[in-house]
Amino acid sequence: MSGGQPAPDGDAEAGLRDVARAREPVRWGIGLLWVVTLAAAAGMAWTVARNPNFEWHVVGQWFTAGAILRGLSVTLGLTVVSMLLGTALGLLLAVARLSPSPLPRTLSGLYIWFFRGTPLLVQLIFWYNLSTLFPTLSIGIPFGPELASWKTNDLITPLTAAIAGLSLNEAAYMAEIIRGGLLSVDRGQYETAESFGMTRWRALRRIIIPQAMRSIVPPTGNQLISMIKATSLVSVIAMGDLLYSAQAVYNRTFEVIPLLIVAVLWYLLITSILNVGQSAIERYYARGERGATARTVRADPAGEVR
Repeated sequence: MSGGQPAPDGDAEAGLRDVARAREPVRWGIGLLWVVTLAAAAGMAWTVARNPNFEWHVVGQWFTAGAILRGLSVTLGLTVVSMLLGTALGLLLAVARLSPSPLPRTLSGLYIWFFRGTPLLVQLIFWYNLSTLFPTLSIGIPFGPELASWKTNDLITPLTAAIAGLSLNEAAYMAEIIRGGLLSVDRGQYETAESFGMTRWRALRRIIIPQAMRSIVPPTGNQLISMIKATSLVSVIAMGDLLYSAQAVYNRTFEVIPLLIVAVLWYLLITSILNVGQSAIERYYARGERGATARTVRADPAGEVR
């Protein structure tokens, strides 16, 4: 054979044929499993589509209704604002957890312990009812005069309670995600930045965080998807999100199942779009890693590295 490769002998060819024959039943089994799975899925979809109790005409009627779209806009707005605030606060908490000073490290650890250890629903209800503990909120000098004060009910509306609860809870999870990403960067990068006279914050912004993004982006995408679904909890504090809007409609029309299906379809559509965006961002940050891997070792036919 060309290229200096010896031709396989008869025993090797027979062994290859035996392996191919052994794999044949496995391929047939996998193909049969696919057929059964697709048939079952098609049967289930047909049953659901033909079931009059789902009232698909009602779903189509309310899917793009004004009340539902207004609730959808509230859900998306809450998600964006709470995610941005939670990520910014989570970054500060993550840096504090990695601080050599025990005070910020301890305070950050206590914050994360509390907000990760209590249910989000309880936190939302707590913020909504904050006026029962503090009828007024004030700013002033400790043990001194008050500079300004407000009634708590004027500040803590359903919107501010929802943003506070979602953001503060999200910050605890994002802090651990960002901390894990920062720890994934080689310690030598920190030492190199220090040798060039960079401050800690500049090294984080210019060197450490860009490299940590490959580890931060995937779980952050998962958190964003979880945030979309977590906004449904604000319906318990009368916040007009997507689920609350659907509930308000079926409380009038008694069409419970169709309106819940409308909400489910919108949640699925949003999370599907976010999944596509997350995959694109992951590919973007993985380009450098793939390029570095491709350039590491290139051997010539003689086996020499070049």
